[in-house]
Amino acid sequence: MFVDRKEAGEKLAKALEKYRDKKVLVLAIPRGGVEVAYYVAKSLNADFSLLISRKLPFSDNPEAGFGAIAEDGSTFISEDAEILLSKEEIDKIKKEQIQEIKRRIKILREGKPLPEISKRTVILIDDGLAMGSTMRAAIELCKKKKAEKIVVAAPVSSKEVKQEVSELVDEIIVLETPEFFQAVAQVYKNWYDVSDEEVIEIMKKYI
Repeated sequence: MFVDRKEAGEKLAKALEKYRDKKVLVLAIPRGGVEVAYYVAKSLNADFSLLISRKLPFSDNPEAGFGAIAEDGSTFISEDAEILLSKEEIDKIKKEQIQEIKRRIKILREGKPLPEISKRTVILIDDGLAMGSTMRAAIELCKKKKAEKIVVAAPVSSKEVKQEVSELVDEIIVLETPEFFQAVAQVYKNWYDVSDEEVIEIMKKYI
């Protein structure tokens, strides 16, 4: 459905056209969301930065997660996590991810604070919503920081996650909701894991 993240970003920008020149703030969730968000922010003439939100992975299966934590400590934890894991295990995993968040702020955002969110329209962007955990933690951060309007935008999501996330925000834009959704990667012809170096290069390009 998309050749790559660039094409996804350009298509998403068209769907968000009404926000062009409205001084909105586009926040990408790294690393996969950064290239998508770059093309949106560029097209909308928006302020652009990174909001660091990390999946909380199961120790024995890091690909799967039970929630997420954002850089201010805002946390989303799935209902079944407390059945599967002890509080000690959850706290240990949270601490590990907080360390990675600190590293990403230092490396990917050069240690700079988030731009002012209060009283602004914020567009949160990722390259897709799988469980939607990292996005939910990011939404919570924006609510705590008193964003005036929160928009979530992603190229792809399952119908269920789109519906769940839509109930948390003012607006959601998802371009594709496949009937049989298995992974974000399924809608990209060219899919790969984005590196720190690529994120840094993309952020340097934004003027």
